[in-house]
Amino acid sequence: MATSRFQAFLNSPIGPKTTHFWGPIANWGFVAAGLVDMQKPPEMISGNMSSAMCVYSALFMRFAWMVQPRNYLLLACHASNETVQLYQLSRWARAQG
Repeated sequence: MATSRFQAFLNSPIGPKTTHFWGPIANWGFVAAGLVDMQKPPEMISGNMSSAMCVYSALFMRFAWMVQPRNYLLLACHASNETVQLYQLSRWARAQG
């Protein structure tokens, strides 16, 4: 039973043999980097880069919702990144005065 479920997952349209799986896994690196950057002083934050990352994540959240089958892993990844980047952008804006 467990083997057949695992085989079904491996061969599914969102399984590990597809970009539906590996794209979001790779993108979690952006979230991890943003979380690590929270320890750095706000003067080191690039407002342009944080803004670009916000736009990027917003666009890919829409993509993850519209693609069939829906890619909930990608949606969660970019929603998390959007949250982290908006926080970084607010830290940067406060540091600008």
